[in-house]
Amino acid sequence: METATAHRTLIVANLTASTPFLLQEVKRLASERPTRFSLLIPNAAQNQAADWSVATATKLLGRAAGATVDGHFGGQDAFESIKAEIAGGQYDDIVISTLPKRRSEWLRKDLPTRVEALGLPVTVVTPPEEPSPLQQFTDTFSARSSE
Repeated sequence: METATAHRTLIVANLTASTPFLLQEVKRLASERPTRFSLLIPNAAQNQAADWSVATATKLLGRAAGATVDGHFGGQDAFESIKAEIAGGQYDDIVISTLPKRRSEWLRKDLPTRVEALGLPVTVVTPPEEPSPLQQFTDTFSARSSE
């Protein structure tokens, strides 16, 4: 199928741009129909010391999609960045990849609901909360009665 007729999905991610949960979702979406993916990374300046890069994220996303994924940076405000990106009408849906609920600024600011109000379907990919090492230790080694 030609790229002009392919489904267009905007991926919005920052620190989660190359997590297994997002990669699985991209692979699933790509298997459903021919899809062109673009990665938008809002507020990247605050994460300059992050242990990932746009090149790494787009390479991994491209493997999952089975096609090249372009990546670019948005502004400081995630909502405004998404709004500006979709203004041209070239996307059919949006995937927002967030940190776990307790750590996600985007979920605290209700970004998915605000983006849905812009008129495109939104899928949210959020990894489950992982217990702290102390909680894992406690759960594993705590004395429990077996009554």
